[in-house]
Amino acid sequence: MKAIVHDQLGTAESVLRLVDRDIPEPADGEVRVRIVVSGVNPTDWKSRTGMYGGDLAVESVPNQDGAGVVDAVGPGVEGVAVGDRVWLSLAAFERPGSGTAQEYTVVPVERVFALPEGADFELGASIGIPAITAHRALTVTEDGPTRLAPGALDGKVVLVAGGAGAVGHAAIQLARWAGATVIATVSTPAKAGYPTAAGAQYVVNYRDADAAEQIRSHAPDGVDIVVEVAIGANSELDLAVLRPRGTIAIYANNGDKPFEVDIRTNMMLNTRYQFVLLYSLGWDLITAAAEDINAAITAGALPVGEPAGLPLHHFSLDQTAAAHQAVESSTTGKVLITVADL
Repeated sequence: MKAIVHDQLGTAESVLRLVDRDIPEPADGEVRVRIVVSGVNPTDWKSRTGMYGGDLAVESVPNQDGAGVVDAVGPGVEGVAVGDRVWLSLAAFERPGSGTAQEYTVVPVERVFALPEGADFELGASIGIPAITAHRALTVTEDGPTRLAPGALDGKVVLVAGGAGAVGHAAIQLARWAGATVIATVSTPAKAGYPTAAGAQYVVNYRDADAAEQIRSHAPDGVDIVVEVAIGANSELDLAVLRPRGTIAIYANNGDKPFEVDIRTNMMLNTRYQFVLLYSLGWDLITAAAEDINAAITAGALPVGEPAGLPLHHFSLDQTAAAHQAVESSTTGKVLITVADL
């Protein structure tokens, strides 16, 4: 089978290469999936470059997310059968050879989720890390729900920073599906159409001098939840619009501006900060998130593509380096790699 591998840390063009590998066999509790589409996330290029630290000990296959068809199941596997259409996430977590940038991958069964009827493989490869991250960010408030469903966020106001990104897109859609009022921020007027298409009722350019006043005009009592992609740069704005006992859920710090905590302001607000990283979240929470995400997909609440506010950028397997470069250069939308035609 064809696979993209790297055995060094470095730039995409210097370390990623296309090779032939043997098709792996699933062991106890494992599932083999024929990958149709592989999704690329920022975590994929960050791992490849060594941003998370450490050295590369073994040959690795990149990309955590994907979608395809179950090709074989190992002993002890229940609830998944050959021929099932599925999406998968965290495929390469602690399994360097199991990334989705290859024709077949073998993963533990808990990393495989049914792809709802009517959902295509592009959607399946687009959810994964972005949608699970968004779900976690929306379910960590002190007095809020731990699961999402219609009505779960009724009466709540959610501020989504970086509303044109993949996590922001999923957060907007899931929050709206759950009944929240959604305000999104963007960096340029040109990006304003993306969160609007995703379902955000209000969009604000966070660079505007009166951004806080604009947000407050839509949320006079303050924002309940902030889904935050750049806490260092946005902390002052977040605190200016957060309601007392509100939550700031932080899943990234784009721009790498240091995060400085204003002790007095946060104490006055009784602010709750929640950091979000799926690798240490636990499979019980990931499974619960996947169930809610599938319910939203079934309800038609999580579409992707240009009309839904998340443009799709397509690459072939032998163009994986270019796909990684596109994500690394902050291409707006979702980068997908077509591995097989079905």
